[in-house]
This record gives sequence, C-alpha cells and structure tokens, in this order.
Amino acid sequence: MKKIAVLTSGGDAPGMNAAIRAVVRRGIYKRFEVLGVRFGYQGLIQGDYIPLEVGSVGDIIHRGGTVLYSARCEAFKTEGGRKMAIRNLKEKEVDGLIVIGGDGSFRGALQLTKMGYPTVGVPATIDNDIAGTDFSLGFDTAVNTVIEAIDRIRDTATSLERTYVIEVMGRDRGNIALWSGLAGGAESILIPEAQIDMDDIIERLVQGQKRGKKHSIIIVAEGVAKGSNIGDVIRQRTGFETRVTVLGHIQRGGSPTAFDRLLGSQMGAMAVDLLTAGKAGVMVGMQNNQLVAVPFEYALSQSPQLPLTLYELAHSLSI
Repeated sequence: MKKIAVLTSGGDAPGMNAAIRAVVRRGIYKRFEVLGVRFGYQGLIQGDYIPLEVGSVGDIIHRGGTVLYSARCEAFKTEGGRKMAIRNLKEKEVDGLIVIGGDGSFRGALQLTKMGYPTVGVPATIDNDIAGTDFSLGFDTAVNTVIEAIDRIRDTATSLERTYVIEVMGRDRGNIALWSGLAGGAESILIPEAQIDMDDIIERLVQGQKRGKKHSIIIVAEGVAKGSNIGDVIRQRTGFETRVTVLGHIQRGGSPTAFDRLLGSQMGAMAVDLLTAGKAGVMVGMQNNQLVAVPFEYALSQSPQLPLTLYELAHSLSI
C-alpha cells in the first residue's frame, strides 16, 4: 500500500477534523501518500481530490465541521455511481479509502468493500447511534453544547419563574436528550425509547411548584414531539408560564471537546493501521475504552442500545 484517501460524509460532527489530521499524519508517518476527497462520495464520483501533507492539516484539530466538506450523493447509491468512484480511485492509484461518517456513510463504504475496494470507517455522528462503538465522534461535544444551553436557560427560568421546554436533536435515538438532561438536572426527559407520560410530567411540575420550586426544565428529543406542542400541553394543563427553545444546528458546530479530539485522533490513526494490515470492510469502534475493529455488516445490522438505566436514574433524581 502506497497511497490512501480520506473523506467525510453525511452530517458534520465535531471531531471529524481531528480524525482527518490523524489519518494524514499517521499515513505520512508510515510513508504513504494521502489524498483528501472533498464533498464525500460526490467528490469520489467527480474526482475532487487534493493532496494532503503534514502542513495541510495543521491547526484543524480544534475546529468543528470538516475541512474536506460533506455532501449527500444520490448518484453513489447506484451501481454505476460506485463503479465510477472506484474507477477514479484506481486512476489516482489510491490503494485504500477511509470514510468518516455515520450510518449512511458506512452503507456506502460497505458497498465499496463488496465490490472489492478496501475501505475502513471512522464513526462520526452526534446522535451516537452506531452499533459496535460506545461513542461516535461529535456526541460528547453535542452533549456539552446542550448542557451549556441548559445552564444559561436555567438562569432566565429561575429569574422569571418559568417552565422551559428545550428541544434537542435525535430523530430516532434519544442519546443527546438523555445524557444532557441527566447532566443538566432536567425535571423530565422525553426520548423515543421511552413512552411519553404527560400525566407524570404534569404531576411533577405541579408538585415542584407546591414545594416552592422556581423553575423547571423539560428536555425533548425531536423524534418524540415538537417542543412547541409539549409547551402548549403544559400551559393548558397547568397555567404555568412556559417558553420553548429549539436548539437546532448549534448542536452540530463548535470546537470539539478534549474527548472528541482524543477519540478522533485515536480512531483516525487506527483506521490507517487497519488498512495497512489488510483489514478492510470494518470500522473503528471504542468498546470498554479499547479500540476494536467492527465489521460494517455488524454495525449496520444491529440496533444500538440506549442505556435505559440512565433514564431510570434521571427519573429518580428529578423528583
């Protein structure tokens, strides 16, 4: 193996740049040439490659987003599009590809592997919804971003004695809502993995006010309901002054935490090592604080489990 390439695909996640940097510098350390593919799988098809040197990835470890950019690519979902991508890679004499992204990105990487092209993945998604790894890049940063917002909103909620509903990302998984809600001391957390009990939520709010509580925070994962709808129900059933905040895409951006920088560095370097060892068709995972190689088939066929013990803990602590 003499030349490798790296791309980022799907939604951006803090820590992607740390992983890119690690891939480039680990690759050069092993005396490979490294190419960056801009705009994900679209760049593979269009031949949008750039050479990456040690200096190319200087001063990016602390930046959010991805310096290689990202894009959705419908053409890559076709066999013709994938054949074009492999043709371009071979014309550039690239011997292996590292894909940094989430579920959809890994489905594309798996198809390349099945077509005989060596591909390794690095899990990067703020939803932390990929099986086979305890953490994906961007999750820790997103949770900390939400916690900072909760802390700021709590100041206003206390000053004006209001109830605040905060809607966070998580269409199918409630990891961001659960972890930030527990760490932020929310009174109730609504996630897709647990049934909504509005009676319990209302009862907690009413009892809290009777005890002299000055404010309440409700965290809602976007996949459960709109925060505005939950806020309307609370107003109607309690009469409490209620405000709704939708955090939206601020959860994706920002400087990655130390944890995500370390994780990106470790995973990016191991991805290069796996390609070097001839282990393709796998992603790098973190299990029990150890890096492991996880087959794409496993990561894509299993349903990652949210730790409901944390949900039960949050429920018992928010009385």
